[in-house]
Amino acid sequence: MYVAESRRVLATLIRLLGDFDTAEEAMHDAFRAALEQWPRDGVPANPRAWLVSAGRFKAIDSRRRLARFDAIDAVNEAGLAVHDDAAWADPETLEDDRLRLIFTCCHPALSPEAQVALTLREVCGLTTEEIAQAFVTPAPTLAQRIVRAKGKIRDAKIPYEVPGRADLPKRLDSVLRVLYLVFNEGYAASSGASVTRHDLSAEAIRVGRLLVDLLPEREAIGLLALMLLHDSRRDARTNAAGDLVLLAEQDRSKWNRAQIGEGIRLVERSLSAGPQGPYAIQAAIAAVHAEAPVADATDWAAIVGLYDLLMKTAASPVVELNRAVAVAMRDGAAAGLALVDGILQRGDLVDYRLAHAARADLCRRLGREADARAAYERALALTKQEPERRFLERRLAELAP
Repeated sequence: MYVAESRRVLATLIRLLGDFDTAEEAMHDAFRAALEQWPRDGVPANPRAWLVSAGRFKAIDSRRRLARFDAIDAVNEAGLAVHDDAAWADPETLEDDRLRLIFTCCHPALSPEAQVALTLREVCGLTTEEIAQAFVTPAPTLAQRIVRAKGKIRDAKIPYEVPGRADLPKRLDSVLRVLYLVFNEGYAASSGASVTRHDLSAEAIRVGRLLVDLLPEREAIGLLALMLLHDSRRDARTNAAGDLVLLAEQDRSKWNRAQIGEGIRLVERSLSAGPQGPYAIQAAIAAVHAEAPVADATDWAAIVGLYDLLMKTAASPVVELNRAVAVAMRDGAAAGLALVDGILQRGDLVDYRLAHAARADLCRRLGREADARAAYERALALTKQEPERRFLERRLAELAP
């Protein structure tokens, strides 16, 4: 229940209470009350409504005790403490709260980094450590960024609302980046016992659909396509033991063809809407993979061409690394390794486990086993995900002593 409902409950409590920290404390109080009362009295007909109402009551009681409000009775009379489950039962209102919260966190008064970090923490429930992994940034730095962002929202009295249509595009880039990072953490968890976190990827897709309905811009459509196409492979990415299965070795009969079909239609819609943006291009790359009936039929030349285009619109060391892997598939391992080594020699991605894992694989394919071993060991030292760790350990064990 906590995993399924906590972020939705928090979003509504922030709207009602007007403060992030107060709302988070109220949410935890409500779940504690549920643990005490539901086993005794039974689960209410509308659990989310019960939690919102209970959390609001807890906050009002706390404020009364701390004497933070004048005339608290007047607040109650205004209807802020009405315990009426029907008042919270409207799904559209509750879903709007999630969207309101995303746009509040992505207000242009905040720095882009703070917008994304705050949304990942408050809307999606990622831990500071998970966000730091996504940003490749120390966790204490992320924690300070989040605290400052909350203070800015409070002090500037930033409204808790979906902005008017004229202002929506100004915040779209940050919102899209948030959804992208949330999906990535769900698609390839940075730590833990599982390769994926379906709760996060499903949430990113759900909010992505809401966003496309609200603002059908080509990059919003492209991101939704990208998420659907990647998520279509989820059931094939691990075996029965929970071990990682590489793309080339996946059973493609397990891919979700309905999602692939929807994703490809969205790619076509996005690319036809104007100049290609980074999410539309990445979705097009995913579509090339999805359309290949077997791994050997993958059109690597098309993928390299799309990465070339992506480098012109959204260059980054990670994009460059992905392009290098595609070049290795098109032109051979030696060509790809030269590009990966160039990235690492510049000092980029030296603490990025996937860069060392890619280098290790290319060295292995070239018969450079000592170099492969060193790169696998470096990747292994950096990974915090158990299936990934087991995969790297197997690769190491396969190398000649």
